[in-house]
Amino acid sequence: MAAPLLLVVFLLVLFLSSSAAQMPGFISLDCGGTDEYTDDIGLEWTPDSNIIHGQTASISIPGESRKQYMKVRYFPADSSKYCYTLSVKSRTRYLVRATFLYGNFDRSNVYPKFDIFLGATYWSTIVISDAATIEVQELVLLTSSPTVSVCLSNASTGQPFISTLELRQFNGSLYYTIYETQFFLKLSARINFGAESTDSVRFPDDPFDRIWESDAKRRANYLVDVAPGTERVSTTMPIDVSTFEMPPEKVMQTAVVGQNGSLTYRLDLDGFPGYGWAFSYFAEIEELSPNETRKFKLVVPGMPAYSKPTVNVQENAQGKYRLYEPGYTNVSLPFVFSFGFKKTNDSSRGPILNALEIYVYLQINYGSQDAIVMASLVSHYPLSDWAQEGGDPCLPASWSWVQCSTDPQPRIISIFLSGKNLTGDIPTELSKLAGLVEIHLDGNSLTGLIPDFSRSVNLNKIHLENNELTGPLPSYLANLPSLKELYVQNNHLIGVIPKGLLNKNIILNYSGNKGLHKESKDLYHVIIIVFSVLGACLFLLSIIICCLFLRKTRKNLPKDDVPNVQPAQKLGTFFSEVSAETAHRYTLSEIEDATGKFERRIGSGGFGIVYYGKMVDGKEIAVKVLTNDSYQGIREFLNEVTLLSRIHHRNLVTFLGYSQQDGRNILVYEFMQNGTLKEHLRGPLAHERNLGWINRLEIAEDAAKGIEYLHTGCFPTIIHRDLKSSNILLDKHMRAKVADFGLSKPAVDGSHISSIVRGTVGYLDPEYYTSQQLTEKSDVYSFGVILLELISGQEPISSESFGLNCRNIVAWAKSHVESGNIEAIIDPSLRDDYNVQSVWKIAEISIMCVNPHGSQRPSITEVLKEIQGAIEVERGSRLGGDHTMGPQSKNSTDHSMNSNAGELATPEQNVTFPEFFLGPGLR
Repeated sequence: MAAPLLLVVFLLVLFLSSSAAQMPGFISLDCGGTDEYTDDIGLEWTPDSNIIHGQTASISIPGESRKQYMKVRYFPADSSKYCYTLSVKSRTRYLVRATFLYGNFDRSNVYPKFDIFLGATYWSTIVISDAATIEVQELVLLTSSPTVSVCLSNASTGQPFISTLELRQFNGSLYYTIYETQFFLKLSARINFGAESTDSVRFPDDPFDRIWESDAKRRANYLVDVAPGTERVSTTMPIDVSTFEMPPEKVMQTAVVGQNGSLTYRLDLDGFPGYGWAFSYFAEIEELSPNETRKFKLVVPGMPAYSKPTVNVQENAQGKYRLYEPGYTNVSLPFVFSFGFKKTNDSSRGPILNALEIYVYLQINYGSQDAIVMASLVSHYPLSDWAQEGGDPCLPASWSWVQCSTDPQPRIISIFLSGKNLTGDIPTELSKLAGLVEIHLDGNSLTGLIPDFSRSVNLNKIHLENNELTGPLPSYLANLPSLKELYVQNNHLIGVIPKGLLNKNIILNYSGNKGLHKESKDLYHVIIIVFSVLGACLFLLSIIICCLFLRKTRKNLPKDDVPNVQPAQKLGTFFSEVSAETAHRYTLSEIEDATGKFERRIGSGGFGIVYYGKMVDGKEIAVKVLTNDSYQGIREFLNEVTLLSRIHHRNLVTFLGYSQQDGRNILVYEFMQNGTLKEHLRGPLAHERNLGWINRLEIAEDAAKGIEYLHTGCFPTIIHRDLKSSNILLDKHMRAKVADFGLSKPAVDGSHISSIVRGTVGYLDPEYYTSQQLTEKSDVYSFGVILLELISGQEPISSESFGLNCRNIVAWAKSHVESGNIEAIIDPSLRDDYNVQSVWKIAEISIMCVNPHGSQRPSITEVLKEIQGAIEVERGSRLGGDHTMGPQSKNSTDHSMNSNAGELATPEQNVTFPEFFLGPGLR
């Protein structure tokens, strides 16, 4: 008996110790602290010295013994901002909390007043009115990037300072709202009613470390107008809190009841008037006899619309000692909020209230237009002080080495990085700053070529002197319309100075470049004459060679090998056959023998029919027989032969050869045993062999590699032009290869190609459709649609799948992704066998791919990196044993207290609540 008893004791100790362990994603910074430690309640604190620079000071407050409040970090009272940048999981909800205990740290007795920002979004103004009172600011956010920045700025009096900064990761659907991509939730009140002391409830009683203030804590303007007959009640019985926001059990074990039939309070709400999220928490913790009832209504003076629903806690919660949390996801509230609960006429007991939470919506400012580019730039210099200022480069104040425009969404207009010990090439990010007016990179050790700044048409001053740059002066510099100063002296530049630069009215200093000089006029004329003569000779020689080659080739062609095309087509056929000499040419009889005279049909499309074949040596083949003998059909055939004869990649279907005989145009490929991706997502194969999420990611990776080869590994770049799930084929190992190059087109020097619009509806780039200008970003759009197919299993165009007012997968998926409801687009056949973070990565990159503007789409290389990142997340979660492959609650928005209450439509980007508020969003 002793051994089992010891085992029980061991497990009990293990459970108790693990229950007090802090959750993953907790960050607790002791601002100004010097060492790591664990406090009395089990929170692990770290100093902030490795994150930010600033002065520290010690303080002492009578009665305050917590170590994290023994010091502060403070900053100069200037026009700069001072930012903490913390690592987070993207697309995850967090609570961010900052606290401020002044303690007269500067010995000036001047109460500070300054602003706090989350990134570029104004959070709050910190107003200190008592040296011994802790000011607390909290908000809930859905992260959109791998970092968040908390910044102090704009001191009105005193110096900005901070005591602690905390980050608490949530899970599941806690605090989900349909507005979370446009608004943060800033805490105004979180109250524990019926508390047995003035102490707050937090970790470990609340595993997410929310701070529930006691209603017995009588700070100024907190809770007043308490109704007579209000009494505290409590229980030691366990409470089921496993729904929605999951308040701690300890909070739900206490409550107030209105013994005289009413509970009334008045509360001052920080951040209001405005629109907010307001919820009450109820649990029946008193013993009611069978004939007793507790029914009551919310009463808000002047707001009769909020008083309609009737609360019956035990009935609504479907049992005793269970949580019920009715509330409003979108409600207009004043600063002084009077509210109450009154029992109904048929109720024998007065109302009960356990807890209350109210947040105000804080509109997100996504910052300057160049924020992403600048974040990428500073990531190259992790050890440089100038690159560690954090936050948005322009808001609320510019970085010290940056100047920004005064637009509401500012742009970078000046870069000042003189003498910063920069090495290597000039960062390519600088060439992406379209609003740039001045750039100062002088006095460094930069090498390589001068990049292309032609996008920055407003460039006025360029200072690149005293570096180690090489190569010529780019000719585009002469075309910059606003250029006034160009300093490139003391580098290693070579070649001839562009003539246009010498003719411009600018300050040009190029001394100290031994290989750089003005062009010689006499030499210029000689060169022109020589090249003119050579050009004429070469032109005549090429005509003679073509004529002789044409005559010889026509003599050697068998009569039945000449395709049945119009005379205007024959010249194109000839040149295509010349370029296809490296491809094997099959006879028609070989093809007929391999296919059993075209017996087994395995596919079809607008191009023709595909048959299965097997060669004499046992090699399986796919034979595409062109049925369209129009000019366009012949051209597509010749185009595919020409292209596939010169491109080879493991993720492109292997082209084996062709046949042109008896008027038949035939293409021969390797046979792909598992058919098309489309068939596995929506065809018969989808029922026979379910395609798991990790398989879909691997298919996406393979296809992206094939496309990347076309875009970056071929010269000139090849644009596929007809990417779709039916053109992605799967071999016997379920590895993917891109197929069907009939519409493909080589780009010319990477420029836009004016082209008649070709492609497939649903996958067709809308910008290409309207402008007829084809670029590789048109392929990226089509691939984005394929990624959405992989997530959802849906077809690109449907009159049934996407709702009454939507026929397109792009609009349907985008609306759900932007509202944070990723579950709505995930293919049900995946059966929760996925890590939701990897799905988010693919969803976000796919939405970027289908941006209406090609210039704002990522390159296929960037898309491939995101896919590979998603694969790492997915494999990591499986190896680590994390098989909770999805949100904890599939019904995260079903919180209604009244099923007839209407939710608001999702607000449009950058509109304020008064413009779209239609009524309370009740859940």
